[in-house]
Amino acid sequence: MASSSLQSLFSLFCLALFSLPLIVSSIGINYGQVANNLPPPKNVIPLLKSVGATKVKLYDADPQALRAFAGSGFELTVALGNEYLAQMSDPIKAQGWVKENVQAYLPNTKIVAIVVGNEVLTSNQSALTAALFPAMQSIHGALVDCGLNKQIFVTTAHSLAILDVSYPPSATSFRRDLLGSLTPILDFHVKTGSPILINAYPFFAYEENPKHVSLDFVLFQPNQGFTDPGSNFHYDNMLFAQVDAVYHALDAVGISYKKVPIVVSETGWPSNGDPQEVGATCDNARKYNGNLIKMMMSKKMRTPIRPECDLTIFVFALFNENMKPGPTSERNYGLFNPDGTPVYSLGIKTSSTHSSGSGSSNSTGGSSSGGGGNTGGSSSGGGIYQPVTGNPSPDYMSISSAGVTFSTLHFICCFTLTIFVDI
Repeated sequence: MASSSLQSLFSLFCLALFSLPLIVSSIGINYGQVANNLPPPKNVIPLLKSVGATKVKLYDADPQALRAFAGSGFELTVALGNEYLAQMSDPIKAQGWVKENVQAYLPNTKIVAIVVGNEVLTSNQSALTAALFPAMQSIHGALVDCGLNKQIFVTTAHSLAILDVSYPPSATSFRRDLLGSLTPILDFHVKTGSPILINAYPFFAYEENPKHVSLDFVLFQPNQGFTDPGSNFHYDNMLFAQVDAVYHALDAVGISYKKVPIVVSETGWPSNGDPQEVGATCDNARKYNGNLIKMMMSKKMRTPIRPECDLTIFVFALFNENMKPGPTSERNYGLFNPDGTPVYSLGIKTSSTHSSGSGSSNSTGGSSSGGGGNTGGSSSGGGIYQPVTGNPSPDYMSISSAGVTFSTLHFICCFTLTIFVDI
């Protein structure tokens, strides 16, 4: 009887233990391919697993990548480039795109979202702005026609330049000149239950004003932070303050938008840059991305204004991409070199080894192969893999991702007024 009782107690203990809410890692990685020396998509899966990623965001609907992720368990977000927006206002063309680029790969490839356009509202291109919302409607309508609207959501990504007043977070609002275009999109999010995507880069704030922006505050290092005088919320890192600035802006537009969730579709830090790109160093990139990923792995990501909402974040980016135009930093946001070696140690435990043949058994704990300083990929491994032969979205190369310094300057100038360091 005693043994049976103990066994019953143990069973009840196990049941209670496994009934507790578990903190599950939900790490997203941006997988860009603006390079001529990257491994084929099938070879990137071990790298993604090595950093604990469960979600991947593409900048197109590359067939090779979609086939490679079949059966992998990763949740994929695909993108429709800005150059296609005008065409997608035609419901027939939108349905054709969805059938060819999404439905054809289901259910083996787990596609969960379609990002229609990138940073369109701040592109200063009126034709693109006019085409954005109709394209989102058409793509969503195509999903409805295919019976996929319950499993795949439609959204678009914005830069933080959609904000007007941006400091403190409790006083933020959307730019008045964008409200006419933004409000229908927000209504769309409410109706369909889809999130609003933002690209947020604390790096730009530090780069613009390193004397008055605390490096520890932007790198998730221990710091005194600041308290928002309007909300009395305390912030110890800039990324959460940026996210809450957008939440406050949503609240300011109307109470119906309070339930719209935010996804950070891009954030990261370059490991190398031009001399004037202050802060673009391997050590800072290691701290920013390493601390961020460790935070995502160890606890729920919730900001002060939305303590009930888990924040999904996509780190930019998987690889250094040697064909991206712009400053040196643009080609050095990767966690990995093209040969599969880590650019720097993230300081986290890995779950798998990479297949680059470099001899390292820990893809996130090895030493940097070049200090983040090479702009064309690893000199020792650039020819190991077949080059990517697809035609990457020109929007990704020109106005997307980390290179949109011009579109974040307004936010930076407002936000950095009171984030001081001792000088």
